[in-house]
Amino acid sequence: METLFYKKHYIWEKINKEMKEEVFKVAGDYKKFIDASKTERLSVNEIIRQAKEAGFKNFKDQDKIKHGDKLYYINKEKAAVLVVVGKDDIEKGMNIVGSHVDSPRIDLKQNPLYEDHGITLLKTHYYGGIRKYQWVAIPLALYGTVVKENGEVIDIAIGDDENDPVFYITDLLPHLAKDQNDKKLSEAIEGEGLNVIIGSLPAEGKDDEKKFKLNVLKILNEKYGMIEEDFLTAELEIVPAGKARDVGIDRGMIMAYGHDDRVCAYTSLRAILELDSPQKTAVALFADKEEVGSNGNTGMHSMFFNNMIAELIATINNGNYSELLLKRALENSHMLSSDVAAGVDPTYPQVTEIQNAAIMGKGVSLVKYTGSRGKSGANDANAEYIGKLRKLFNENDVVWQTAELGKVDQGGGGTIAYIMANYNMDVVDLGVPVLSMHAPYEIVSKTDVYMTYKAYKTFYNNF
Repeated sequence: METLFYKKHYIWEKINKEMKEEVFKVAGDYKKFIDASKTERLSVNEIIRQAKEAGFKNFKDQDKIKHGDKLYYINKEKAAVLVVVGKDDIEKGMNIVGSHVDSPRIDLKQNPLYEDHGITLLKTHYYGGIRKYQWVAIPLALYGTVVKENGEVIDIAIGDDENDPVFYITDLLPHLAKDQNDKKLSEAIEGEGLNVIIGSLPAEGKDDEKKFKLNVLKILNEKYGMIEEDFLTAELEIVPAGKARDVGIDRGMIMAYGHDDRVCAYTSLRAILELDSPQKTAVALFADKEEVGSNGNTGMHSMFFNNMIAELIATINNGNYSELLLKRALENSHMLSSDVAAGVDPTYPQVTEIQNAAIMGKGVSLVKYTGSRGKSGANDANAEYIGKLRKLFNENDVVWQTAELGKVDQGGGGTIAYIMANYNMDVVDLGVPVLSMHAPYEIVSKTDVYMTYKAYKTFYNNF
């Protein structure tokens, strides 16, 4: 009679000692990856670095492409695609795992620098769905790219080296926070109040009103050759300072900034790097701008992926290309939308419906539909596709679970799944459960990270 019931299992119940060691090895490698990937640009840099080490070649440099070729493609330094060419004609479809490499953060405004009451600060504009109160009174780092008037590109990274200073957004002391305490949590910290301290000393020998701001400009000029106008042509991001850390005395979890969605980026990267000779062409897609609606020329609403596949088809076919071949290749493809799921938090179980929620440590989470309330904006994958994945994962000892994003009327969210489903390909969300999603520091289980990697590798090799 027990076989009639459905039961979720903790991964530890399903693996032996040797596999436990592999779990911790994969987790250790992931921590190195996410420490090197504090921004979408740095994520792409690290992805391409590892791809080159694994023998991947620049797609744009290839005159001929054949089965077994390993290729990489970079879009605007913020999105990337890795491809391992399969034995089947590409018009028969691809196996795609698609993640995103942007994360919620705080961006600097174009003209950010000012001084007030002896302190120099930066004005900001937050990016994505942050809870603003979580970003005050913590150590912060500054990363980004500055393009000078002469075209020179400068990369900035301050706050994560042990010898670096950090940055800081202040909060009120409790003794004077009466009015703030009376506000709703979402309004207690205002967007225009997320001003970042960058300096507090005046320029030597200066007695004018802007001597504090001037001192910061002098330091930036000495170190990077910057002038204030260079902020206008820069992309600078404020992110939490600090490296990934193990959580718990048993070291079973990982705390880091940007698990959403770099944990899925890493697991799909690792899976495709280990792929040699697939039957179907395998694709790892790393998109930008998901946290703000997937718009812009690096988001999935852009045509960059379609254009890249069109070029791939043309090169494989010695210049012969038709739009019909592209449409067939996309429609016949199968995709795992590689994005994180909301794990059940034992401190806040009331926001989830436990029977249909992701439990930490019980495996990679398959989310049939996202959206909000009445499935608004959802992809809602079909049963036939999920049935094939169920069989695939069960036969290959992938520990998996189904989940949804909280109680029906509690809220909601979305991924890139619905965008890719517009090509009529089969798509479903499959990724790592996360606690404290969108907080400056999020938490994942090492077991779930490992099982997600195994799921993607199984999908590439056997679907």
